[in-house]
Formats: sequence, structure tokens, C-alpha cells
Amino acid sequence: MNQTDPWTLLTIAGLALMTVLTRSFFFISSKPWTLPGWARRGLDYAPIAALAAVIIPEIVMTQGHLIDTWKDARLFAAAAGISWFYWRRGVLGTIIAGMAVYLPLHLGLGW
Repeated sequence: MNQTDPWTLLTIAGLALMTVLTRSFFFISSKPWTLPGWARRGLDYAPIAALAAVIIPEIVMTQGHLIDTWKDARLFAAAAGISWFYWRRGVLGTIIAGMAVYLPLHLGLGW
């Protein structure tokens, strides 16, 4: 069995300690505290910002470069999904509408 470097063990222990401290910080404090209003408002936008940061590059980029043609099924599928969501406000319908456009264009036409 290979021996582990002492620096590696120290690093793992340090990271574990920091994780426990940061996650239990709210339990350590004896008095309750609340977030400032500006932080609370900022956190309202965090989920949609994170989702946009993941989804938008997948729609407009291929192999790390912006797509350079309109013959890409992802663009039309995203437009169909967005349209459905604004029309009906349903997540399942959005997925179905996007895939109903994406699959024929991608599999049928090879886009």
C-alpha cells in the first residue's frame, strides 16, 4: 500500500475543518442574525443566474466557439420552449415543446 504524503493529510484535514466551520457557523453563534436587505434581494436572482450561466452557452456554442449558422436545432428548440413557457407558464410543456422541435430537426434533418 502506498504511503500518503504528510502535506496531503494536512491539506485534507484543513479542508475538512474549514468545511465544518463554515457549514456550522450559524449554529455556533448564540444570537440570531438575518441577512441585510440587499443580500436577500441579490439571492432572489441567484437561481436564475446560475441556470442561465449553464444553459445559454450550451445553446449558442459548439466546441467552444459560437455557432455560425441558423441551421442549428438548439436555437429553434430554445425559441419554441421559451414561447411555450411565456404562453402557458408550464415547465413540462416547455420541455415537451422544445424537444418536439429539437428531435425532428436534429434527427430528421441532421441539424
